[in-house]
Amino acid sequence: MTLTAWFVFFLIVQAIHFLGTWKLYVKAGRKAWEAAVPVYNAVVLMKIINRPWWWVILLFVPVINVIMLPVIWVETIRSFGKNSTTDTLLVIVTLGFYIYYVNYALPVSYIENRDLKPRTAAGEWISSVLFAVVAATLVHTYFMQPYTIPTGSLERTLLVGDFLFVSKFHYGARTPMTAVTFPMVHDTIPVVRKKSYLSDIQYPFFRIPGFQKVKRNDIVVFSWPVDTVNAFKPYGDKKYHYKPLDKKSNYVKRCVGIPGDSLAVIDGYVHINGKRTQLPDRADIQFTYSFKNQGIQSSTSQLYERYRIKPGEVGFDQTLNRPYVFLTEENANKFKNMPGVEDLKRRIQPKGVKDPAIFPNNGKVNWNVDNFGAIYIPEAGKTVAMNLESFALYRRIIEVYEGSEMGIDNTLSVNGTQVLLNGQPIDSYTFKQDYYWMMGDNRHNSEDSRAWGYVPANHIVGKPVFIWMSWDSFGKGFNKIRWERLFTTVGGSGEPRSYLYYFLALLAGWFIFSNYRKRKKANS
Repeated sequence: MTLTAWFVFFLIVQAIHFLGTWKLYVKAGRKAWEAAVPVYNAVVLMKIINRPWWWVILLFVPVINVIMLPVIWVETIRSFGKNSTTDTLLVIVTLGFYIYYVNYALPVSYIENRDLKPRTAAGEWISSVLFAVVAATLVHTYFMQPYTIPTGSLERTLLVGDFLFVSKFHYGARTPMTAVTFPMVHDTIPVVRKKSYLSDIQYPFFRIPGFQKVKRNDIVVFSWPVDTVNAFKPYGDKKYHYKPLDKKSNYVKRCVGIPGDSLAVIDGYVHINGKRTQLPDRADIQFTYSFKNQGIQSSTSQLYERYRIKPGEVGFDQTLNRPYVFLTEENANKFKNMPGVEDLKRRIQPKGVKDPAIFPNNGKVNWNVDNFGAIYIPEAGKTVAMNLESFALYRRIIEVYEGSEMGIDNTLSVNGTQVLLNGQPIDSYTFKQDYYWMMGDNRHNSEDSRAWGYVPANHIVGKPVFIWMSWDSFGKGFNKIRWERLFTTVGGSGEPRSYLYYFLALLAGWFIFSNYRKRKKANS
């Protein structure tokens, strides 16, 4: 929906509210016109139902407002004596329109000093649950979101089974675009395995200002730009369909290129503006190594403990007729001295070898996962020449990221050697937003920007800051928990430091303080 459409929708909602409540405002000792003034009518309504004024703010917070509206409906009719379970169900089932019946057909009276405490245990439980859902949704949507590492694309910086807290406020939280969505889940409702949102009504894109920009080599969580696959694909639905921006699948990669950079991959290593990039000391790049197997004399568990080779990760290259594994340079130096391993070599696709699965996916460039580019990473406000080469690189940006996803019908085409935008010849294009280049540290086991291209700024979700749990599915007993990774920071230099004991001490202190307050209150 456009801003104009939202404004019209807002006015319609205000009209519906006025027509359904003006008599109730009068019965509460207010003026009828007060029910018609946008925002002010909500402030007055909070006074009528004896709730704090800041509830009005919650009515304008995306996702939270969907939860708060039924609460306001119920509180409104209860302020006029309609307290029964039937009344509560009717006002919720009719999406608030039961208030019209109360407003026009029933001889109700305003209860000025209404007892706000729920009259039943069930009512108190529901109130507690609603408060918890609202609070958790606020934190989840605008401050901190839990995230699980599902694949090994960032091994060994982040491990499969790491449970992260992702900060939304570092880069600035995106306000949700889907107006109607199930709280606290992404795109799929657990258990029932159904879509968690309605895509028909959407808010315009907006990002709350952050206090930090995405820096080169930051680990970033972002919405997968080319995601058009249903999130419950593993359950049998493999149809391609439209997904709102905020409901696209979340990926986590390292941002190796920022707006304005010239990026190339040479023999597997990223080069920025002609120089090989220097990664943080916690980053471990992995490559594919092939070898001759003369009878490895270690068990599966030993391979994992010594070289981080997971069970089932020893593959076989049919072309070279040799087995292969994913290793860091450090582990490769250890593995080559292992009994039964001979002729260990890092596998590199030579420069000039064409891989049609590599961006821009047109089969016309001689690029592959190890030798790629150079390409320019677009920066907002910067202009590039438009020719046949740039047409392939920036077509999706212009048609989708700065076109259909922004409500603009852009079509880029070619007539001979002339590039056309919406049928009109162009020789240059100015970008409307920043773009980033994301790659996994596991260079040969990562689906990243080399496969699908640029990540727009509006797809950035947040910054992983903390590992609160790490689960090793290949461990045994208590060793399934990677104790040394618990409560460690994602960023920083040097060996990760666990803050588990500090957290436990803080938790114990809180319990002691809470019990002290309860005893003091009971004795007073």
